[in-house]
Amino acid sequence: MHPDVNTLAAEWGITISKPELLAQALVHRSYVREHPEEGQESNERLEFLGDAILGSLVAEYLFLHFPDFSEGQLSKAKGTAVSEPLLHQAAKAAGLGQHILLSRAEEAAGGRDRPSILSDAFEAVVAAIYLDQGQEAARRFVLRFLADQIDAIARHEHEHDFKTLFQETVQAEGRPTPTYRIVSEEGPDHAKLFTAEARVGRRVLGRGTGRSKKEAEQSAAHDALDRLAASKARRS
Repeated sequence: MHPDVNTLAAEWGITISKPELLAQALVHRSYVREHPEEGQESNERLEFLGDAILGSLVAEYLFLHFPDFSEGQLSKAKGTAVSEPLLHQAAKAAGLGQHILLSRAEEAAGGRDRPSILSDAFEAVVAAIYLDQGQEAARRFVLRFLADQIDAIARHEHEHDFKTLFQETVQAEGRPTPTYRIVSEEGPDHAKLFTAEARVGRRVLGRGTGRSKKEAEQSAAHDALDRLAASKARRS
């Protein structure tokens, strides 16, 4: 079912004049392949543009709100703010998951909550809003769903170093230090997607994706922590 993008935009406090752009931002490539008769274009080109716009807006926000930060501190905070785990959270807060058009197979495989799909859709929506209503509207959308997280990251109130946390967790249980392995690389050079496994000994405890090897490893560590927490909950 095609989303009512005007209603969706209104929920974000944004009025749009080109609903076809926002609709395209919510079309995953799997849907395009499954429905070639519709002649739709996927959100990949918008995601490419949105990635650059999002990075610029987050960098501007950090620069203006944290004047005492060094270049290194700004870069680290920006990298965390635009990472897949945080964009996944932002996309869920924006309600994107229920509106993305997916193939039946991708839907059945849990694609509606897949971090890579949701984070890409968030970036595509940023681009659609930018092209339709300009930079200020895109800024309002981004800050509506990311400002609190950016502030928390910058003030060290919300630590997203999942690899360190995972290592401390398993070592506290007397187990060896986790290791990571990149198991696949997909996509063109400008939009690589890496998949990593987090291992303890020979066991694979987590798996994650990211646009860099470091981000994929962080995502795998995050997944491993979630699995450990779920396992402990079942035993309690």
